[in-house]
This record gives sequence, C-alpha cells and structure tokens, in this order.
Amino acid sequence: MKEVTIGIAGAAGDGLDKTGDTLAKSAGRQGLHVYAYNSYQSIIRGGHIDLRVRIAEQKVYTHGDNLTALIALNQDSLERHAQEVDEGGVVVFNSDRLKWEPSMLREGVQLLPLPMSQVTAEVAKEHGPVQPIMQNTVALGAVLSFTGLGIQEASKVLNDTFQHKGQKIVDLNIGLLKAGFDYASQNCKISKYTWKGDGKRRPFVTGNEILAIGAVAAGCKFYSAYPMTPASGVLHWMANHAEKVGVVVKQCEDELSVINMAIGAGVAGVRSACATSGGGFALMTEAIGMAGIMEIPVVCIEVQRGGPSTGLPTKTEQADLNQVYGASQGDFPRLILAPYDIVDAYYSITESFNLADKYQMPVLLVSDLLLSEHPETIDADALTPQVKIDRGELVKQYPENNGRYKRYALTPSGVSPRALPGTPNTLYVSATDDHDEESILISDMFTSPPVRRKMQEKRQRKMEGLLKELPAPKLEGPADADVTLVGWGSTYGVIRETAHKLTEQGIKTNYLIIKYILPFHTDEVTKILTSAKKKISVEVNYTSQMASHIKRETGISMDAHINRYDGEPMQPAQVVMQVKELLSGKKPLLSVTESEAREIAYHYLRTHYGEKLRPGKLSQSKSNGKEEPVWRIELVERATGNKQAEMEIGVETGATYFYKSLVPQA
Repeated sequence: MKEVTIGIAGAAGDGLDKTGDTLAKSAGRQGLHVYAYNSYQSIIRGGHIDLRVRIAEQKVYTHGDNLTALIALNQDSLERHAQEVDEGGVVVFNSDRLKWEPSMLREGVQLLPLPMSQVTAEVAKEHGPVQPIMQNTVALGAVLSFTGLGIQEASKVLNDTFQHKGQKIVDLNIGLLKAGFDYASQNCKISKYTWKGDGKRRPFVTGNEILAIGAVAAGCKFYSAYPMTPASGVLHWMANHAEKVGVVVKQCEDELSVINMAIGAGVAGVRSACATSGGGFALMTEAIGMAGIMEIPVVCIEVQRGGPSTGLPTKTEQADLNQVYGASQGDFPRLILAPYDIVDAYYSITESFNLADKYQMPVLLVSDLLLSEHPETIDADALTPQVKIDRGELVKQYPENNGRYKRYALTPSGVSPRALPGTPNTLYVSATDDHDEESILISDMFTSPPVRRKMQEKRQRKMEGLLKELPAPKLEGPADADVTLVGWGSTYGVIRETAHKLTEQGIKTNYLIIKYILPFHTDEVTKILTSAKKKISVEVNYTSQMASHIKRETGISMDAHINRYDGEPMQPAQVVMQVKELLSGKKPLLSVTESEAREIAYHYLRTHYGEKLRPGKLSQSKSNGKEEPVWRIELVERATGNKQAEMEIGVETGATYFYKSLVPQA
C-alpha cells in the first residue's frame, strides 16, 4: 500500500493546525485516505506540538510509525524529530532561522533547508510583507512537491480557508505555497510518488464531532457540559450548531450541575446527553446512581485522558474503565460501551439513546482523547442520516378507572410503564430513595424488605433483556492464529494493523475487541479465549484494566500484556516488536532507551536552562558509583555545538543524577 506520514512540529501559536488541515483536506479531496494525530500541550503559546498526518491510497487506522517528511518550525522540533524520518525521506526547515547538526540525520534522509527570505522574495514583492507564521505555507509547498501530492487541491483549500480575509490574502498564501513547491522541485531529489485516489471527496472529522452529529441524528434535544479536555469538542460542535439542529445547549458551572440537568431533561421526556472527562465524571457518579434508581434515560459520554487527578489534560489514556464500571454505590442497571473508531462512534451514540429509552437507564459511552480528538477521513456514505429511533414503551393514555398508576410496576422484563410529565392520571414521585410499584418510598416508615428485594430483582432483569439485544464480540482474523490480541476502544486501530503486519511476517494473528463492557458477553468471550493459543492484551494504561475485567467475568487470564502509559497512543511497529519479544520469551524491559534518555535530557534543559543547550553524544556506563547503570549525556551549545556540560540519567529509574557544567564560571 502506498502511503506517507508527514510530521509538522513546532510550538503552540505557530499555526500547525492550519497547515495540517490544509494538507489533510487536499489529500482527502484527491480521493486519498487520511489519519491525523496532534500531540499538544496544555498551553496557548509555546511548548511543543507534534502533528502527524498519514496519507494512503487505502484506509488506514492509526497515525503510523516513523515519518516520510518532517516540517520543523523551530530548533527544538528539528532536533527532536529529525531522526524519526525514515530512509528516503526529507527534513524541511527555515535555514534563515534554524541550524542543522548532521549527526541527527539518518542515513539516506535528505535535508531541504529553505532560505526563506530568498524563496519568498518575489512573492513579497508582488503581494506584500511575509509574516513569520507564513513559513508554514512555504514548507508545506515543498513537502507537497516531494511527496507528489501537488498543489492544485491545496490551493483550493487555501482559497476556502482565507476567502473571508479577502482575495489579497488568498493570493499571498497561494503564492507562498507555489514558491515552496517550485524551490523543492529545483533543489530536492523528488520522490517518485504517483497517487491513485478513487475520486471520492471524504469528510475530515474528529470523534467528538461525530458523537455530536450522531446525538443530533438520534433526536437529542438537550445537551449540558462543563468545558473539560478532551470532551470539549462535543460542546463546541453543539454550541456552534444548536440553533440549526434544534438542541438546547447549556454550559454549566460544574459537572454536578451538568449531569443533574441532563437527568432532569430525561425526567421531562427529552432525549438528553452530557460529556466530560475522568475528573468531571468523578463528580457525576452519585447522580449516575440516581438515574439508575429513578429509572431515567440519560446518555453520558466519558472521554478518558491521562490521570489521576488533573494528570495529563491533553494526553490519551484508557485508565478510567474501573471508575466508570464502579460509578456510584449499590447495584443498578446501566449500559457501558466503548466505540472503537469514528464510524462506530456514530452508531454507538445513536444506539445509546435508543437503549437508554427502551430500558430506562443511564448509558455510559466511554471514549478517549485519541478517538475523540484525532481527525480522519471517512466515507460520506458510512453514516446513515436517518437512524432508527426507539423511544421504548410510553404510556400515552391512562384512564382514570385504571386504578393508581404504577410507575415502577414489577414486570417480567424489568421495564415498567413510563409516562411523560403531563400525561393525565399518571402522577408519581421520582425520588432517589427506593420505592414500591406506585413510587411510595420504602426507606422510612413504609420500609419493606420483600418489596425492596422484588424491586431490585425487577431492575436487574433489564440487564438480561439488554444483553440479548447486544451483538456479541467476534474474533477477527485467522481462526488458527498463533497469537490473539485483545483490546478495547481506540486500541482497535493499532491492534488491527499489528495483526495484519504479524500475519504477513509469518506469525498468524487474530484479535478480539470488547465493545460492550456492561452487561458482558461472558459465554461468548469465554469460548473465544479458551481456544486461543497465546492471549496478549493491548491497552493504553498501566494495570491492564480490560484484561482484569475479562478475568473477573470469565476467569480467564491473559498470557501477557502490552501497555503504554506515557500519554501517547501506541504505534503498530512498537506493538509488533513487543509481540515478537514476548513470543521469544523475553520479559518486557522498562529501562530508559537512548531516545528516552535524550528526551529526559531535553526536559531537564528546558526547565532549567531554556533553549541554550541541547543533548549531544550519549553513552552508557555500568554504574558510575550509582545503584544502577547510567546514561552519560554530553550537553552542547546550540549556537556553536561546543560541549558545555554533561549529565547522567539512570537507565532503570530515569532519575537525573547530576548536571555538571564544564565551562568555568565568571
């Protein structure tokens, strides 16, 4: 399969998102497939951002591994990411501002320094001054030349992007794009890429946008939220389109208000939803139980990020499964599900509303930063605008001679007749205490153990009917596989690609993705995993929470685990390597690699010495008087390359042992 992965790295405020959007949309308009991922910091300006755009002739499911091309917008990015460019690739940077160290380049990688003032001279003469942020457009033009993607579609995207600023700005940007394209064509060995797109124009959307669109398609009419990364994208879309799609959107003062407003709307008969991340969901948990005992339909989207506490607000993780599973106290019916890609997120949210109504229960849809925030191209016809809407059984009329209305009638299915407020003769109490069929509380003077027992059994019977309605997970890949990879949520993409790569390399691999967490398909999962030769869980958390959940439900343990918990999503090549190591009997190594030691050194320098120094040569020694081997790192002056200091980092712990200046102090 023909593909390229283009990295754009710089600081917040450098305009990476616009450059990435232009690249992705221009590829998408050529009928190509795109998957992008933005690793960013919790800061408005400064810091470090690493945006990756993977472009291919066929559908891709991750942001890939190494880079084909790198656009480095500052010195830090040039030094940190140049070695990620594969042989045959190119590194593009503004040579008027940035300096290059040859040792940082892999063999077979081209260097394309752009003398920006020279490249843009004619454009500036015709269209006016070129602002520093516009270097992005020049560099993008160079990469479009190198990759053979051309500038025709990119020029159209720039026209659409800047049209509101006037034709002068449009012409300036297109001129800069062409200047970079022409310079690369004349000064760079162009790759022989020829692309064959299928001609389809594909939407380029994020998971959060799709969750919002799916909610509207399902008939959601009330949405409440408190801004919290990485769930805020749902709120942004809802607020921007509220009037057009007929949804009441309420930004609340805190997550307690958020969930209670959504439940209140559910009491009133309105399809309602809310979204938050782990810290916000922690505040919502008591109300989730309230919806359970009151038997109120409500949909809550929980988008995971790095934790605990504030943790890593802009990084991905899958470590909230235990929290969501244990939300609120006591036993009560609820549905917990985790969509595995963007298209599945659309149908999962519409399904969530139907099942919330039908079974009169809270539904918890679990996403994560990767799934919710990464954009990718999808086929427009993959989403059906007219989705099935099932409001469940509603009491439309209740004659006065029917006797007292039993809101919580003890039915065989566990689902009681629900009447919306205003329906004549259907008054009842909707309280957080347990109750009898007529909603009379049994928590005080009318306490009754047998009534409580039968009411609890009634509520739990919903789970039996719900489980029968949910499709069981299926094993994907060769039935006689040597390895079975097990995961959930957004790990689907990396697991799918890993399984295909391993199978191509002679290690037959299949995979099992768990979507429905509660209720759980115990019998089906037990049957699948009992037949598996080698079971390896793949999760973006430290404790393998899904593997633990599977063991709790089936009694089956995984043979091994592959985990990542540094805030970044997994990459196929990394998982392939780890699977091979596990099969060869090697234990997972937690020691600091050379690239990680370099990154730790960068962190130390940035937090203590600004941008003056950078890591140079690295070497490893056995102990050097410490209790562990250490990485010895030379620190050199960025401007001259002269050695200025050295430091040591523990190979096992990652501890920074000392920083020693080699320059006499004045």
